[in-house]
Amino acid sequence: MPENYPPPSYLPLPIGLPDSTPLVQYSPPKEDRRSHTIRLERQAAVKESFEHAWNGYKQHAWLKDEVSPLTGTYMNSFGGRAATLYTPSMKIDFSTTELDTLNLSETTIRYLGGLLAAYDISGQNYSTLVEKAVVLGDFLYKAFDTPNRMPITRWEWKKALSEAQTKPGGVLVSEIGSLTLEFTRLSQITKNPKYFDAIQRIMNKFEEAQNHTKLPGMWPVIVDTSEPSFGGDNTFTYGGMSDSTYEYLPKQYMLLGGLSSQYQTLYEGSTRVAKEHILFRPMNQENLDIMLTGNARVSDHGKVELDPQGQHLTCFAGGMYAIGGMIFNHPEDIAMAEKIVKGCLWAYDSMPTGIMPETFYAVACTEPDCSWNETAWREASMTKEDFIEKIIVDERLVPGFSAIGDRRYILRPELIESVFILYRITGDKYWQEAAWKMFTAIKKYSQTEIANAALDDVTVELPPQSNRMESFWLAETLKYFYLIYSDFDNVSLDEYVLNTEAHPFKRP
Repeated sequence: MPENYPPPSYLPLPIGLPDSTPLVQYSPPKEDRRSHTIRLERQAAVKESFEHAWNGYKQHAWLKDEVSPLTGTYMNSFGGRAATLYTPSMKIDFSTTELDTLNLSETTIRYLGGLLAAYDISGQNYSTLVEKAVVLGDFLYKAFDTPNRMPITRWEWKKALSEAQTKPGGVLVSEIGSLTLEFTRLSQITKNPKYFDAIQRIMNKFEEAQNHTKLPGMWPVIVDTSEPSFGGDNTFTYGGMSDSTYEYLPKQYMLLGGLSSQYQTLYEGSTRVAKEHILFRPMNQENLDIMLTGNARVSDHGKVELDPQGQHLTCFAGGMYAIGGMIFNHPEDIAMAEKIVKGCLWAYDSMPTGIMPETFYAVACTEPDCSWNETAWREASMTKEDFIEKIIVDERLVPGFSAIGDRRYILRPELIESVFILYRITGDKYWQEAAWKMFTAIKKYSQTEIANAALDDVTVELPPQSNRMESFWLAETLKYFYLIYSDFDNVSLDEYVLNTEAHPFKRP
């Protein structure tokens, strides 16, 4: 596609031999015969679940985005280009889509990331995958053709064929902050710097703004890309609409071979502030030393207030802190990673299904002594004028949870991702056992005759199933469950960087 606002020159990829970034993975733990047998049996069970869901997709929704696990129909949530699984033999045109408005971020992380990872993980033997990635990359590159080179994230691509695009306006920070790995890897493989240039211009703006937001060090949920300006919004979080912006900082550092200190600066600056204002210790009956990630809101007077909402989505932060702790030599971040992951495991264990809900509220400890306080929990749960006992019963609140906003489980991968990373980093089999407990609970309640279904309410003993199986169930959730029972050299974290859809890119 011709450009209306081409850059005067391209920002080049960092040049040089990869820096001596510390190894991420621990030495493979020793196994006796019994442990070896158990591990392989569990791996086989995960593979069986994958094959069950894959066969359901293949039979009922071939070449569509998702299979509907209760009715055997299908959904095209991402343009009808086989989001569940793509193979080189599929004849899919990536230069067009049936959608009028394209989600730039989702298309990048799912499709472009999937094509590049398939090329890397298959030994770079299938040039067709690169050809398809270039077609898609060039198609998406047109979204950056604006007066200030900031991309249009909800892109009306047909209009872009016939008229010049204007500066975009307000966008979610994750939609512009979660493009780095995919476009960088495309430049690395093709030797064409234009894709890296596109995302590096964005991240330079992130660096310029980092210490000038309402919560200096972090970036708000909403960004005005017409300037661009990061100073308007007052909400900061690791949760939905922000998550992978932060996740990608240490991963981009690794993908660039440690040759750009910019991403270390961005990571360290944001985590320093998050530890003070986002992370919190929840009060719990067992008095566990655990952490959750909440939201921070900044008042007009500059006061920062914690919103102690837990989200399944934020469980990724454990893996992020673990990787950052290893590559930047911050052992305190690895310790924090374990507390975050154990906080999410506590949320899983607290539910009658053994599965964490999408969102909930906990009681944040405000004093060094975080001992269980029944009265404080009950007072925090009193959100309306009613008898507290009735609220607890009606809302099905378990001790430590003051409210449960979204009771669903949509087959999310964030916790098993972090559990997997901690296992590879520490070699501690505790994490394998935690993963197995999670897997058996999820399989028990989600499996259908066709595939696996999201759950509408994990706070009841027999959760109703929903007619939806997101593509990330196969691409991410089951992949991480499989890898935690695999040999350490299977997708080694010292050889690959996994994007936010668990697509592995080869490190330099």
